[in-house]
Order: sequence, then C-alpha cells, then structure tokens
Amino acid sequence: MGYKTGELVRDQYTLMPFSFDELISEDNIVRVIDAFVDKLEMKELNFKYMGTSTTGNRPYNPKQMLKLYLYGYYNGIRSSRKLEKETTRNIEVMWFMEKLQPCILRLWNIR
Repeated sequence: MGYKTGELVRDQYTLMPFSFDELISEDNIVRVIDAFVDKLEMKELNFKYMGTSTTGNRPYNPKQMLKLYLYGYYNGIRSSRKLEKETTRNIEVMWFMEKLQPCILRLWNIR
C-alpha cells in the first residue's frame, strides 16, 4: 500500500483564483486583531508617525505594526526577526498586513 500524497502541482496555475480573505475563516483571531486596532485612535494613545528624511523609505503605519506585534504576542512570537519572517510565509499575517513586509533590521537601523 502506497503513501497518501497531495494532488497539487505547485507550479501549475489554477483556473479558480482565490483571495486571502477566502482563506481566513470568519472566527480567526486575526480578524479580531484587525478590527480592534482599526478602531483605535492612535494619536490619543500617543502613537506618532516617524518623520521622514529626504532619502530613504517612508515610515510604516503604526496600526500595521501594532497588529503585527499583537499577533506575535498572542502566538508567543517575541522575536522581531521571527515576526518579520511571518510576514513572508504566514497567510494570516499577510492578510492583516496587506502583504506589507517590514524589514525589522531596517526598523532598528541595524545593517
């Protein structure tokens, strides 16, 4: 008797496109985090946008970063480098970060 194998051919395109929203269930915690943070008034909580210089990238949205850190706290991910990795491999994180992939090393000015 053989092993059970998957039917997916990874490099084959599908005719039925899907969205990230379809992949996240209605009772998933990321929907709660997303709704909670979107309701917050960031200025009242003293969150500030970083000033921009004439060179370099624009700052990240504080709401997006708060969502990422709350997700990490909920899932026991304390390392900022692991959180950065989650933005490239975890569909839940891609959903609420809207595929934003912040470079943690750049956030802390580490080169």
